[in-house]
Amino acid sequence: MKHDSKESRPDLMATAETRKMVLAAAAAGEEKEAEETRILELDPSESGFTDFFVIMSGTNTRQVVAISDEIELRMKREFGAYPNAVEGRRLGEWVLMDYVDFVVHIFVAEKRAYYDIERLRKSATSLDVEQLKTALKEKVAIVRKKAATAQRKPAAKKPPAKKAAIEKVAAPIKAVAKKAVPAKKAAKKKPK
Repeated sequence: MKHDSKESRPDLMATAETRKMVLAAAAAGEEKEAEETRILELDPSESGFTDFFVIMSGTNTRQVVAISDEIELRMKREFGAYPNAVEGRRLGEWVLMDYVDFVVHIFVAEKRAYYDIERLRKSATSLDVEQLKTALKEKVAIVRKKAATAQRKPAAKKPPAKKAAIEKVAAPIKAVAKKAVPAKKAAKKKPK
């Protein structure tokens, strides 16, 4: 699932699908015992390239690579999504996985402390997994409410022009049918 850059579609906000993917990435990291998982929702005015950062740590380079493998597998299996780019997997000290709408950063603890991405993104809103789930539920509820409202609206009546056209075609058929009825009655009355 390759995407264009966010710059070519600045009007898009984080969708429910993106939020589900972010949650799945965080859950995949937790399954591989990632530590200190943080989700940052980036300010759209400051960051035009992505909506979320998912940041987590592993205790060593092997675990960092295992976490990245699990996230990639989960995104592929559940969403059919592949990262646009993966950087740092060979060394395993800092693996960056770019899914366009969100970016996953997996560090060994020393590198995470050194680069301190959370500090660099002060305007970002820090979310935990529960907050993201709540926000997702709210968005889904709003969409469902809109869909239910749209279904309750009465169907539009046929425009008069269509009705008149139908009557125009139907009038000769009705006239022929009226003429045919007396002929059938007369045929029944005649003795054989």
